[in-house]
Amino acid sequence: MAPSTSAQLLLSPAELSYLHSSLSLDPPLRPDSRSPTQFRPLIAETDILPGTNGSARICFADGTEAIVGVKAEVEKSREDTTVPASIFGTRKAEDKEAEEDPTNGSRPVGTVGPTQDEPMGDAQEASGGSEEEITGPGKGENSWVELTIEIPGYRDDDALPVFLAAMLNEALLASGELTDKLWLNRRFHWRLYIDILLLSPPLSYPLPLLSLTTHLALLSTRLPALKSESDEDPLFNDDWEASLHLYPQSPPINPANDPKSSTPSLSLSFHSRPPITLLVMAMGQNIIFDPSREELAVADAVLAVSVGYHHNHNHDPSRILIPSSTKSEPRRDQAELRLLSIRTIDPPSRLTQPGLPDSVNSATGGGGGGGGGGGTGGGRDGKGKDDNVDNDDGVWRPPVGGMKRGLVGRVVGMVLGKGGVGEEVMAGLGGVDIG
Repeated sequence: MAPSTSAQLLLSPAELSYLHSSLSLDPPLRPDSRSPTQFRPLIAETDILPGTNGSARICFADGTEAIVGVKAEVEKSREDTTVPASIFGTRKAEDKEAEEDPTNGSRPVGTVGPTQDEPMGDAQEASGGSEEEITGPGKGENSWVELTIEIPGYRDDDALPVFLAAMLNEALLASGELTDKLWLNRRFHWRLYIDILLLSPPLSYPLPLLSLTTHLALLSTRLPALKSESDEDPLFNDDWEASLHLYPQSPPINPANDPKSSTPSLSLSFHSRPPITLLVMAMGQNIIFDPSREELAVADAVLAVSVGYHHNHNHDPSRILIPSSTKSEPRRDQAELRLLSIRTIDPPSRLTQPGLPDSVNSATGGGGGGGGGGGTGGGRDGKGKDDNVDNDDGVWRPPVGGMKRGLVGRVVGMVLGKGGVGEEVMAGLGGVDIG
C-alpha cells in the first residue's frame, strides 16, 4: 500500500464529520463545488527549460506546481541484447508458413518481432528492410529509462518519492512502447533521463500532477534525426528543425470526404501518447476524481489508476479514428484506452482522531458513562453497531478496510469507458500547444 503525504490537514472531528456527510450525499457536495468527475483548473506549458530535449510545467489551482525535464543521450547497448540471425531465419520461415495458412493468426512460441498482422518497425523501414534487423515490439529495455523525483522536505530515499517514482515508471514501461522508441540499432540506443521537480510542498497527493506534467514533457521531447543506416555508429542531423518528436505529432486532417465540410480538423497524435495516472477516491458509493487535500482527509479508500492508449494492429492502416461525436463515421481505428496498473493509496483519513458523542463527552455536559445502552467512544454502541463502520450519528470515526471489488469495477469503467474520464483528460492534454 502506498504511503500518503506526511503533511496532515488539521481538522476537528466535527469538521471531518461534516465533510464526510457532504461527500456521501447523492450527488456529493464537494468543498469547491466541482462535479464528481471534474478536475481542478490548471495552467500548463511546454518547452520551458533550455538545453533539454523536452520539458513541461503544470500548476494546479491550489498552488501545487511541478516541472519535468527530459534529456536523452546515446548509449552503447549490451552485447547480450543482440539476437542471432538464425532466430530471424526461423521466424521468417514460420511467417511464411503462417502466410500460406491464413486461418492461423496466432504467434508461434519463441518468435521474435512482428507477425504478419503487425506493421514493420520504424528502424527496419529506415534501413531498407534488412532481414536481420530487430523489428516490432520488445526491442527496448526498461533500464534505458531513468526517472527521479525531488520533493521539498523529502530525502531521495524517503517512502513518498520512492513510491511515486515506482508508480510513474510502472505506467511508462508497462506497454513497452516508450523503450521501443529508444532503440537505434543492435549496437546503440537512446537513454532517457526524466527529472521531476515538485516546486511546492505536497498540499495534496502529488501523483496526478507529476503524471500529467511528465505526459506533456514526453510529448514535447524531440530527438535528432538519424542519418546513419543499419548497425553503423549513429550519425545525426545537426539541424534541430529536422528533429523528430519522441511521440510523433500527426498533422491535422479532415475526415469528411467533402472538402467544404464544417467538421473540425482532427489529429491522429493521440494514437501514440504517454500514459497518465489518475487519483480516485471512494466515499460510500460515490466515486470522486482528482480529490483535494480536504477530501482526502475523509476518504474511505483511494486508488491510483494508470491508463494509456493501446493500438490494435489488426486493422486497415488507411482507416483513421473519428470520434463518435461526428456524423461521418465510415472509417474507424482500433486505438483504445487500456488499464496499465491500479494501486491503493493509504488515505490520511486513517490517521485522524475519532470524535466522541455528546452523550459520553464530559466537555459538552455528557455523563462520561455514556447513554444509549452504555456505549463508549469506541468499539460497539448499545445498539450493537460498529463505530468504525456506521456514521449515522454524525460522529467522525476513521475509516477501516479498503474498496470493494464492485466499486473498483465501477472506477475502471468510468475511466476506460467510451467518452469516460480517461478520454476526457487525454483530450484536455491534447489541447496544450506542443512546440
